[in-house]
Amino acid sequence: MFWLLIPQFFVSGITTGSIYALIALGYCLIQNATGLVNFAQGEFVMLGAMMMVSLTHVAQLPMPLAFLISTAAVAVIGVALEQGPLRHSRNRDILTLVMITVGASISIRGASMLVWGKNSHIFPPLGGESPIVLFNAAIMPQSLWILGISLCVLGLLYLFFHRTLLGKAVRAAADNPFGAVLLGISVRRLVALAFALSGALGALAGILVTPITSMSYDAGLMLGLKGFAGAILGGYGSTVGAVVGGLLLGILESFGAGLISSAYKDAIAFIILLAILFVRPSGLFGSARVKRL
Repeated sequence: MFWLLIPQFFVSGITTGSIYALIALGYCLIQNATGLVNFAQGEFVMLGAMMMVSLTHVAQLPMPLAFLISTAAVAVIGVALEQGPLRHSRNRDILTLVMITVGASISIRGASMLVWGKNSHIFPPLGGESPIVLFNAAIMPQSLWILGISLCVLGLLYLFFHRTLLGKAVRAAADNPFGAVLLGISVRRLVALAFALSGALGALAGILVTPITSMSYDAGLMLGLKGFAGAILGGYGSTVGAVVGGLLLGILESFGAGLISSAYKDAIAFIILLAILFVRPSGLFGSARVKRL
């Protein structure tokens, strides 16, 4: 019986893992641009989904238009976070800036509770609700949309960072900010761009996952932690590691929930993460850095 369920576990794991990978990429972009851990990333996920709910249910906008507006709006919020409290902080210590993102997360969550309430919200899935049966696995059309859009986003990000001058400038600024300034690159603008892309990726993840799991004002917290765990698992700061870590975390979580109990799904994911990091602290694709004292 177990062998018959493997395809279903794998499909479920790839679906949720793709969401974790998008969130992990958001963490990775900001880490590479600023060296910060943005703990408001989970709220970007929640905001994208909640704005989509309001635009489709209240404003009655078509889903494609609501999709674009929600993603762009959260990207603007990401830029506002960077150009507001982070940029104008008098204390530039990394720990202080990280705590600012924690405060932003709490503030956004509280404001969202006032705007959207405590109830869970959902909107119709893309492509209908009739599953496609393949190799004993029932694949929902929403899962195919998640996989397809995630692959397109990954491809576009690769082309952006490796085939465009702006993308190469972002990589240069992340690798050596001082050298980038000497070459005339505006590091501040590129940092704002990184926050915009991070916000857009978070919103995209929230919009894609909501038809499957629904969304509430506090659901972004756990999704953000899962994405952070995926980024660490793959090697924090590595774009390839963020994708692989997110997918691997989703698959392990799905098999753990199916074989043991769904009640321990979250605990299983983090226990596996800790076990892997005990063996390889830098993650699967991270490189250990040695500092001389």
